[in-house]
Amino acid sequence: MTTTEDRAPVRGPADGYPRPALYIDGEWTAGSTRGEPVIDPATEEVLAEVPLADAAHLERAVAAAARGFRLWRDVPVDRRSAILHDAAALMRARAGEIGRIMTREEGKPLREATGEVMRAATLLEWDCEEGRRAYGRIIPAGRDQRLSVSRVPVGPVAALVPWNFPAGGPMRKIAAALSAGCSIVIKASEEVPGTACALVRCLEEAGVPAGVLNLVFGVPAEVSEHLIAAPEIRFVAFTGSIPVGKRLAGLAAAVMKPAAMELGGHAPVIVCEDTDPEAAAAECVRGKFANAGQVCTSPSRFLVHEAVHDRFVAAFVAAAESMKVGNGLEDGVQMGPMIGARRRDAVDRLVAGARDAGADVLTGGHPIDGPGFFYAPTVLTGVPAGAAILHEEPFGPVAPIMPFTDLDEALAIANALPYGLAAYGFTRSADVADRLVHEFEAGILSINHVGGSVPQAPSGGVKESGYGREGGPEGLDGYLVTKRVSHRLRG
Repeated sequence: MTTTEDRAPVRGPADGYPRPALYIDGEWTAGSTRGEPVIDPATEEVLAEVPLADAAHLERAVAAAARGFRLWRDVPVDRRSAILHDAAALMRARAGEIGRIMTREEGKPLREATGEVMRAATLLEWDCEEGRRAYGRIIPAGRDQRLSVSRVPVGPVAALVPWNFPAGGPMRKIAAALSAGCSIVIKASEEVPGTACALVRCLEEAGVPAGVLNLVFGVPAEVSEHLIAAPEIRFVAFTGSIPVGKRLAGLAAAVMKPAAMELGGHAPVIVCEDTDPEAAAAECVRGKFANAGQVCTSPSRFLVHEAVHDRFVAAFVAAAESMKVGNGLEDGVQMGPMIGARRRDAVDRLVAGARDAGADVLTGGHPIDGPGFFYAPTVLTGVPAGAAILHEEPFGPVAPIMPFTDLDEALAIANALPYGLAAYGFTRSADVADRLVHEFEAGILSINHVGGSVPQAPSGGVKESGYGREGGPEGLDGYLVTKRVSHRLRG
């Protein structure tokens, strides 16, 4: 590994936190003269400064990816797979170390963070094995002709990911691209650069050649506009908000580049009258307050049949009030801080708006005093239908709970929004479960639990929640091009 210093030194990182850097064409570089502080959301301590790429860095990264693609696509798939398996093994060996970095920069409890690193390693292993199965086929065409289909890597990829899953977010793009035989330029989040750098080091040490994997940080609009417009880039992969996704999809469409967009959600939960309300509440609390609710698939609108509503609410409130909130590095902490003051304040505005409109705050409903960007686990009832929190993705530890009397009514409310990422249902009836699966307008469905993404199955949204899939055999589709070959054998 070589390190290029092309800007003035900045204050060193906090103890135990790595110095963030760009990784371009096999070299770590300190970037331009611009940088942003990396803040520990639990303490508000400045951990380090993340360098921001300028146009020259982006041009170098794209050129490197173009060269890296020509090399990587021709590496035998067995060799590619072995390198990626070695990288996954390094990630597993360093999961505790990387998880600690993640907790300091993003805030989630250490156990959650370490588990995320392990899941990212599993995803890499799954995808690199799936890359070995990018099969074509032979089509019957007669004695004088061979008609075949082959699948080949699409080319250099531009990927942009948010901060809420510092390991899982980047690895979804990196694993799919490299497993398919593509190179990649990935812009990870400036809020959580340490985790991304640690993952890239694992891939570098495992033997991924220079230019195949390039990591940058920067001003989001500058980076996305530059990368998407670059002629060398052949595919765009984005995870983030709907407004930004629409803009990036438009930029990609303007230059006829395929894209995958995993965008925001506002996931409904329907709890039917035949459900054990206490068991359902326990499961929903676990899903709701994971990562302080900062999950695009987080359950965020709870529709509970009136027959079990009060019991569900009582169990939900009790569980929310018993949660230990604090610094994710402390033992027993179940929920950490929000990523920053802006996100915390946005949640507080939604709660205040609901309260002003007549909602009842049964617990929480306020920031927690002291250093850090903590918000109390919050449960609302009596929320008017027009309240903003029922229409805007809250992305925080807030649970509005509403009664319903008829499943038709609940499904109409669940499907009324333009979101279509995730949806959840609780019922003991196989018929009702089948109806929920059939009628929910969402791409990720969970019945009788709050399920997360898994490597072996696809995840993605419908409606304004985006298009394309990540995970499962479908997860490599966008990174591959299908070719039809007609070969005349005689004459």
